[in-house]
Amino acid sequence: MELHDVWFVLIAVLWTGYFFLEGFDFGVGILTKLLARNRPERRVLINTIGPVWDGNEVWLLTAGGATFAAFPEWYATLFSGFYLPLLLILVCLIVRGVAFEYRAKRPEENWQRNWETAIFWTSLLPAFLWGVAFGNIARGVKLDRNFEYIGNLWDLLNPYALLGGLVTLTLFTFHGAVFTALKTVGEIRVRARKLARWVGLIAAVVALAFLLWTQADSGDGKSLVALVVAVVALVAALVANQAGREGWSFALSGVTIVAVVAMLFLSLFPNVMPSTLNADWSLTVTNASSSPYTLKIMTWCAAIATPLVLLYQGWTYWVFRKRIGTQHIAPDAAAGTAH
Repeated sequence: MELHDVWFVLIAVLWTGYFFLEGFDFGVGILTKLLARNRPERRVLINTIGPVWDGNEVWLLTAGGATFAAFPEWYATLFSGFYLPLLLILVCLIVRGVAFEYRAKRPEENWQRNWETAIFWTSLLPAFLWGVAFGNIARGVKLDRNFEYIGNLWDLLNPYALLGGLVTLTLFTFHGAVFTALKTVGEIRVRARKLARWVGLIAAVVALAFLLWTQADSGDGKSLVALVVAVVALVAALVANQAGREGWSFALSGVTIVAVVAMLFLSLFPNVMPSTLNADWSLTVTNASSSPYTLKIMTWCAAIATPLVLLYQGWTYWVFRKRIGTQHIAPDAAAGTAH
């Protein structure tokens, strides 16, 4: 296996890790409007991801940086052609981070409600837009002989990509619901399991349609295995949720996300961005990659830094592993006068 093949796999792993972790992060943000009934419950939901949301975004930064360094042609075409949707995602992530930090800075109800609304929308929009973006990457876009995107924004809003957006939106919301059930106690935990059941059923229907479409369009034997794993894991997650086994349900919903992302990358390889105009104009792991020397240096850096990052992030999740409920929210915080 060549180094550019290795880095294609590593970038796929980074994006998979990002969607696994930020998936429930986005899902909880969406649930602040769908599940929480009052301000203490919204505070509980925000507190479940408060210690980890910024660490989850490290995976995005690493994935983007690795793409830039390992496959500069892919990075250039992707970020220039998908400029508007990626800019919207970036703005959402910036506003979302500000909302987490500034929500409790002032006690006024309108102030906190506005920031909570911002958390909802800046969780929902990226959850949808990431699916649209990766749907277009897997399907292919209009690339010319110079590997430049010559389409427009409306070309990106095709039925396949929009269906991909619905897949990530529903899967992330389900992932967030089972994470909420895993991390909370009391009535909110019970309602999270009930909501997860219905959202999971919707996600199952949408995901099955998307995955079958992908398999029919560009799949092979390996992607078919990923499809089966995704479907089985999602069904098992629903069964575990119904049985009240939140830990298993969360793990299996994560397996579903991993399998879906794996299927997209498996159906994509050896391309990194297919051209719908001419197959010879597609970006591949070969013509889009950096020099072997650059990839070699990156491999050594990744081998040293990655275990340290994983250990630190694992330690963070271990420290904040306990369940919380409205009884853990201080009265002044529930009233909106403190964190």
